[in-house]
Amino acid sequence: MGLNSVKETDVLVVGAGPTGLALACDLTRRGVSVRVVDKADGLFPGSRGKGIQPRTMEVFDDLGVVDAVLAAGGPAPVGLAWQDGERAGEHDMFHRAEATDAEPYGEPWLLPQWRTQEILLARLRELGADVDFGHEVTDLAQDPDGVTVHLATGTTVRARYAVAADGGRSTVRTALGIGMDGESVDPAPMLVADIRVRAAALDRDNWHLFGGGGGGGFVAICPLPGTADFQLVAQFTEGSPDTSPDGVRGLVAARTHLAAADVTEVRWSSDFRPRAAMAGRFREGRVFLAGDAAHIHSPAGGQGLNTGVQDAYNLGWKLGQVLRHGAPESLLDTYEQERLPVAEQVLGLSTRIHRGEQERGKETRQLGLGYRGGPLSCGGAGALEAGDRAPDGPLPGGGRLFDLLRGPHFTLLAVDTDAELPPLDGAQVHIHRIDAYEPYGKGLFLIRPDGCIGWAGADATGLVTYLGRVTRC
Repeated sequence: MGLNSVKETDVLVVGAGPTGLALACDLTRRGVSVRVVDKADGLFPGSRGKGIQPRTMEVFDDLGVVDAVLAAGGPAPVGLAWQDGERAGEHDMFHRAEATDAEPYGEPWLLPQWRTQEILLARLRELGADVDFGHEVTDLAQDPDGVTVHLATGTTVRARYAVAADGGRSTVRTALGIGMDGESVDPAPMLVADIRVRAAALDRDNWHLFGGGGGGGFVAICPLPGTADFQLVAQFTEGSPDTSPDGVRGLVAARTHLAAADVTEVRWSSDFRPRAAMAGRFREGRVFLAGDAAHIHSPAGGQGLNTGVQDAYNLGWKLGQVLRHGAPESLLDTYEQERLPVAEQVLGLSTRIHRGEQERGKETRQLGLGYRGGPLSCGGAGALEAGDRAPDGPLPGGGRLFDLLRGPHFTLLAVDTDAELPPLDGAQVHIHRIDAYEPYGKGLFLIRPDGCIGWAGADATGLVTYLGRVTRC
């Protein structure tokens, strides 16, 4: 690659974390050319964002990776409190929920973040795209027609749009001059590490919890399904975390009944201060912010990675409609209009859970998040309003409703109705008539490519007008 060479693409994604990779997968399957760059030499190596919420599992279902995620991960184990080296009782870390026809993924699924990223990168490569690691952004400028980004390698990338998915210390967000407003969730610093433990010292059947001991607050040691690792999380009410291998071993010995030698390997470690913050805006011209570049969460509620992936899911189809299907550019304004209120809501939830003001309940599953009253939500019918998540369900001949929704298209469901429909672009809008199904009720439901109801009604009045806002119909 020569110095000062210029590479052109539809969308430049900066950052190869879960948000950037999910967005790149979604765009690529829509026929949008994508270039993904990351300043690191490879994927993030730690387990940090280990909880995949049910709504994100539905996103992964649509992106074609849910089978790999299910195979690689596992359910969260029951919490086990320890006191003076003795088992003091079990309790669940969150409210359990059974899967149903309408909600096929009932509970969070544990998967270390590095493995989630491996799965998404493999899917991206399967779709025909890849990541340029070791490519750091040094400068960014935009004009009415596109974005010009300079990389430390000497390469210049010219893109019609760019997306900052480069984390809480986003280089792109800083270059845009967009600030982050927020608060410290907890003054106590924390340590997170991936460790291996001698098999006889600690079982893998429980999420092990230790109260405040010498040098600080709680310690949690959680087995990571599909690996031989545990994730260690520790709070420091006194002193500062020592992230060296000896420091991690000393922490375990000081605050649990394990000996330092029981930690046979420290595979990765980091420290952080829990903070809740959000960017003042999620868009500046042709550049968008997503994931941690747009909002930073306490890890207590298991919301950060999930909210970032869903940012990508919301933005991906809109960029695809504008770039490939003639939708008006104003459609892209709805990304911030829809996602900023959701991020604000989720930030508050994460903070309350961290401070012990709220339990990890139904809200953390994110199945109730939607866009009612939003700029792309119009009408209602049966049991649903526009902006609601579209429920799953069985089909009479086999298969599921999610099988009909999977892919980059819109879906018009005519449920228990013979209402007349106008001529529609069959490539853009797939039409299916189904019998009565209680989670929907009777009516017409236009489901967006991100699985939310965009328009609904008892008849087709207003449908074509709505489609004109999101595609060329």
